Amino acid sequence: MFESAELGHRIDKKTFDAEVPALREALLQAQFDLKAQGDFPLLILINGIEGAGKGETVKLLHEWMDPRHIQVTSFEHPSDEEQARPAAWRYWRQLPAKGQIGVFFGNWYSQMLQGRVAGTLDEAGFEHALDEAVALEQMLCNEGALVLKFWFHLSQQRMNARLEELEDDPQHSWRISPLDWHQSRIYEDFVRHGQRMVQRSNCQRAPWHVVEGFDHYYRSLTVGRILLASLQDALKARRKDRRDVGGTARVGNGLDQRRLLDSLDLSQRLDKAGYQQQLLTEQARLSRLMRDPKMKRHALVAVFEGNDAAGKGSAIRRVADALDPRQYRMVPIGAPSDEELAHPYLWRFWRHVPPHGRFTIFDRSWYGRVLVERVEGFAAPVDWQRAYGEINAFEEQLTEAGTILVKFWLAIDRDTQYERFKAREKTPFKRFKITDEDWRNREKWDDYVEAVDDMVTRTSTRDAPWTLVEANDKRYARIKVLRTLNEALERAFGQDG
Repeated sequence: MFESAELGHRIDKKTFDAEVPALREALLQAQFDLKAQGDFPLLILINGIEGAGKGETVKLLHEWMDPRHIQVTSFEHPSDEEQARPAAWRYWRQLPAKGQIGVFFGNWYSQMLQGRVAGTLDEAGFEHALDEAVALEQMLCNEGALVLKFWFHLSQQRMNARLEELEDDPQHSWRISPLDWHQSRIYEDFVRHGQRMVQRSNCQRAPWHVVEGFDHYYRSLTVGRILLASLQDALKARRKDRRDVGGTARVGNGLDQRRLLDSLDLSQRLDKAGYQQQLLTEQARLSRLMRDPKMKRHALVAVFEGNDAAGKGSAIRRVADALDPRQYRMVPIGAPSDEELAHPYLWRFWRHVPPHGRFTIFDRSWYGRVLVERVEGFAAPVDWQRAYGEINAFEEQLTEAGTILVKFWLAIDRDTQYERFKAREKTPFKRFKITDEDWRNREKWDDYVEAVDDMVTRTSTRDAPWTLVEANDKRYARIKVLRTLNEALERAFGQDG
């Protein structure tokens, strides 16, 4: 696959100097249009052979374009903070916003390739990492990002010749790093695994571009031309393709309309005395489990979704009452901010992924994409339909990294919701909790029931199952929530051995 990048491509300086002014002007204009249009970000992944001009080329792009809107990030060995979270966490935090350009050195390809060559990543792990990379890039592209992947290449003969030449030159020998010599020794394995990596992860929407790095002029013009053509094509496509947002939320088949929520026994109750006794027992149990030394191997994430007025807030308070405030973090999710809208929708949730030993409570969550955004028409059908797979992949990464993920849907019937709405209107300190939007949502009750059924069916997995909570009686719901959290912790600790 890399044979064409070992032919010794050259461009003379005269040709280079003649083309650069027009190329620079066009690149600056495309960058300006990207920022002004603000529809999508550009993510550039830099990979390849040491000494093939990776750093020099990115430095040149800074000279040719406006560096204020280019963010370069180099990912080295993961820090303690990064190691305590899923591997993708550090990449998600640095994704460029719409209208911006991000350049990633040491990205997910670099990490997996180094691991495979060093033997710390076996064949199955390498394949899994490739699958995750492809899935991530597919999601970024679906969210509108332009992803360009560059492999800068040198033949082993040319790489060794470069090292020998620099070593013999006292004025430039300092440019040789230990990494250069190391790659010279592992060149064959590095290229062999690199070829397979490029082949497996090459796709139409996130293609690889293999660039020979032997000649500075050829390399620079090649990257500049690819970058310009890709940006211009993407800008043109976005102007033509303004997809309509919205569409019907109902996708049922019109046959048997029974739903999961219909199977719940909402009549279940707890008397006050029994509730108080169980509340103290379960809160003490949770407090003890959160202090267990085994918690240092895990993070805990609880997702609270449910009907309006189903009692999510009061259930969360009973959970929090059992804990030291330093042990947990509450993340209320509302309408996305401008900053959040400028990134893929999962970005704002990745930011709040807790490290080992900590607990994050999401009051509403990433499931808004397949609930509110679906029903209210804020997301196009193609977007919320693909979100099920994206959410499953996200949650799989959390659980693989040791996160205990517990997801609750608190369910009430329509009559109970109506009674609680009216009670809120009559209670001065609760009036803020009821809005016109809450009343409007009642008109779409059946649409939400169908959306919840699809959500649970498509995203309840072995490691991240949904727990449906009968919440007509708040006391019963609170105890079920606490008990479910405790059982999830005990199950995870038991598997640790």
